[in-house]
Amino acid sequence: MFPFGDIFPMILVNIFSLMFQPLFWLVVVLVGMQYRRINTARASLYGVPLKPNWNEVLTASMFGLVGGVMGSVVMVLIGVTLTGSGLIYILPLAILLMLINVRFICFAYAGGILAMSNILFGFPQVNVSQVLALVAVLHMVESVLIYFSGHIGAVPAFFRDRSGRLVGGFTLQKFWPIPITALAFTIAVDLPPGVLNMPEWWPLVRPGVNEGDNLIYTLIPVVAALGYGDMAIARDPRRKSKMSAGYLALYSAVLLALAVLADRSTLLAVTAALFSPLGHELVIGIGRRVEMENPPYYIPSPHGLAVLDVVPNTPAWYTGLRSGDVIVALNGVPVHSRNDMAAVLYTVLPPVQVDFLSGGKKRYRREMLSHSGQVDTLLGILPVPDSSVPAASVLDLSTAGPAARWWTQFWGRWWGK
Repeated sequence: MFPFGDIFPMILVNIFSLMFQPLFWLVVVLVGMQYRRINTARASLYGVPLKPNWNEVLTASMFGLVGGVMGSVVMVLIGVTLTGSGLIYILPLAILLMLINVRFICFAYAGGILAMSNILFGFPQVNVSQVLALVAVLHMVESVLIYFSGHIGAVPAFFRDRSGRLVGGFTLQKFWPIPITALAFTIAVDLPPGVLNMPEWWPLVRPGVNEGDNLIYTLIPVVAALGYGDMAIARDPRRKSKMSAGYLALYSAVLLALAVLADRSTLLAVTAALFSPLGHELVIGIGRRVEMENPPYYIPSPHGLAVLDVVPNTPAWYTGLRSGDVIVALNGVPVHSRNDMAAVLYTVLPPVQVDFLSGGKKRYRREMLSHSGQVDTLLGILPVPDSSVPAASVLDLSTAGPAARWWTQFWGRWWGK
């Protein structure tokens, strides 16, 4: 039987020890900087300044802590170690790949390249099963975090669908600091007293050493950061994040199974190495295709002014208006556009009586109070885009890195004439 009762407290102690290490707080600060950038983008689209949202950083850190415990348990249970995982190669390679495309910073690409290089050329000296199992476990943790928190803090944005029509939607961007306990092993002549005896079937991911060697596994605390980027156009952010989490969980499960089997034959090892980046590209491609080819969710409504988002703590927010609602009338005057709403707000004094449909079904009538400086921002309402939205406000979906952008400019300058 697996000695879970002995190992789990050790995992918690290791993770708790990270709370006192400067590296962990450095990662938290870096994550906080990302959320600050996201908050700036949100404020730019709302058109009003927003207070720093430290709750997002705190929430992400709490979810990251839970994800770190879960990932630690999975890594120890199946025997994924940092010894032979190629982590010293994965990180710099991922950074280099990011120069080509931002999404290539994901370990799925660097891990697959390292594994294939080892199979074909014998370099670098990494354990293919361990490399790909590490990638699989990290994505497994990420899928759980996306499922429960991927929709939180979604940023409204304007997109163009395949037909060129301007539509509303959200960008989903999340970052989590992950304190995690990983395994490492050494080869010993004699086993010291007090070591835990592991079951015969363990580890599932073989360490790549001689069967007769005495291996001593130790737990070491490490810090990681996971990130998630997506878009929600054909569905709301909550449903999109759950769908993305499902695809990613399936990908990580298949990759983990292939990683466990990779040392059985060269064919299985090649299959696992190829699936790491190609399977990840498939997940991204399916997610984007679903959003771009299905009917958009945030478009003008025949019943009134459709709401893309509502600025928190504004008159519209306190009225109960939320993303996806439709404003039917203000003070009894029907509204169908941003200009209609602005005209009504300009000619009446607060309170303003607002009639709106919530969820496209139930109709409400509430009083909306304004205060100084709120009229220009439509009392905190961000309508779905229409023809009045400037082209500069449309989000560029390209993820090309600086090297790819330079090459495109270079090619266009010299050979595009």
